[in-house]
Amino acid sequence: MPVLLAPDQAPALHDLLAQAGAFDLDCRIVARPGRPDPVIRGLGSLLKAGPGEISFLSNPKLSHQLEGCAAAAVIMTSESHELIQCGDPSYCIVLCSQPYLVYALLAQWFDRHRVARIPAGVHATAVVAATAHIGDDVGIGPHCVIEDGARIGPGSRLGAGCFVGARSIVGAQCLLYPRVTLYHGVALGDRAIIHSGAVLGADGFGFAPDPRARDGAWAKIAQLGGVSVGDDVEIGANTTIDRGAIEDTVIGDGVKLDNQIMIAHNVKIGEHTAMAACVGIAGSTTIGRRCTIGGASMISGHLVLADDVHISGGTAVTSNVDKPGRYTGVYPFAEHTQWQRNAAVVSQLSQLRRRLRLLEKKERPD
Repeated sequence: MPVLLAPDQAPALHDLLAQAGAFDLDCRIVARPGRPDPVIRGLGSLLKAGPGEISFLSNPKLSHQLEGCAAAAVIMTSESHELIQCGDPSYCIVLCSQPYLVYALLAQWFDRHRVARIPAGVHATAVVAATAHIGDDVGIGPHCVIEDGARIGPGSRLGAGCFVGARSIVGAQCLLYPRVTLYHGVALGDRAIIHSGAVLGADGFGFAPDPRARDGAWAKIAQLGGVSVGDDVEIGANTTIDRGAIEDTVIGDGVKLDNQIMIAHNVKIGEHTAMAACVGIAGSTTIGRRCTIGGASMISGHLVLADDVHISGGTAVTSNVDKPGRYTGVYPFAEHTQWQRNAAVVSQLSQLRRRLRLLEKKERPD
């Protein structure tokens, strides 16, 4: 059940849209003569929104859900409005060209106002090195550790149990949820959101064979680089980003990473790329700007993906992708015995191709 604001904290519709920045997106409220501006306490779906909630219609095919809608207001496009106009609806109508984006802005507004903010100041149980620099209006929660030379930018908030290693930097207005770990030499830009359990700056997986050892031992390659994260980046829960071997692992501005993603050492991710959960990227791969990587995709090391590349979920990428577009490499699932038979055929394709060429050659007229 969604959390509603208390009545004395809830704004009127016009004020809500203004505070959320929705009027910058050509929003306008359809006038309802004789009716007051409704007070909005929360967000809801078309089917379940109550009298104090605002909902949205981004797909005209779902307009039937407006029948009996009890929301106080509904965001929709002018095209949707023309299709569904009938009588005088009980809800207020907000017209705009991008209902889903306006919904996102409103969701951000409600999230800021319903979640208890970590208060400014350093909790008594936190450990902050004398050489660390803490900016103005910073909140550091219980049992946090801030090591020597670390810098926390103004307005940032660190939840309980966060660790910021030596010489690491947290930019301005960042939010680190509880138990985020930044090893030494990690730099976050401004307005980063890092969710619980994320680890930035662990060693990359670097080992060299050691012929001196009889049992095939490995010599560890010290990882001397760091992790550099741009502005407005969000990193999901339990996602890990390894430090570079020599140069930094780089996450560009506006990148959005889901939960449980693995990014290896020396990877470079371009601006505004987004990745769904459980993606794995091997070392020294470069991914361009505005790419999307579907869940559970695997990308091999030392590859280059161009800008505007879109990888479908579950796809294994094993070579460079030079052109923008959507790429899919998912082998369809089937009942297990049928899958075994299909896999046996696939494994023999090269032999079947050779036999077919021989037959064609025999049948070719002299």
